[in-house]
Amino acid sequence: MSGQAASAPRLRGLPPIVDERARVLILGSFPSEASLAARHYYAHPQNQFWRLLAAVLDAPLTELDYAAKQHALRARGVAVWDVYGLCEREGSLDSAIREAQPNDFSCVTQIATSLRRVCFNGKTAGRFVRGFAEQGLETRVLPSSSPAYTLAFADKLAQWREALLPELYIPID
Repeated sequence: MSGQAASAPRLRGLPPIVDERARVLILGSFPSEASLAARHYYAHPQNQFWRLLAAVLDAPLTELDYAAKQHALRARGVAVWDVYGLCEREGSLDSAIREAQPNDFSCVTQIATSLRRVCFNGKTAGRFVRGFAEQGLETRVLPSSSPAYTLAFADKLAQWREALLPELYIPID
């Protein structure tokens, strides 16, 4: 052996949750190990993403299976993806992301022609604000839904509501 540490595994992210009704895109950094294993966004039980959106949208997202969660988001004009499509990473922390390749966001903006706002789930994803702002989209960097970000849930929720509700029409099913 040459004495160099073995490189972290090369990981591929998840496809976007999006359709033509999307008015808001929520971008995370890259799926956690739990999300990659489950093949769905925010699968770690301590991540507050689904709980936050359930409160903002007044919908029982935390009680739904993944297909129903996706349907509920699409119906309410919410798209979800990550800023990185490929990376090397040991564990799930954003600080461990290496050799990251950004996703090609044109596939989302071509589908979601009514997209008006991009919200970034945490500061790592928020590094991409400028590119979206230059396209004329409104941008907001939200406090991370990760359990590693210890801001009180009520404070996170207030910021998520302020960023998301003005853009969403929430139909009653």
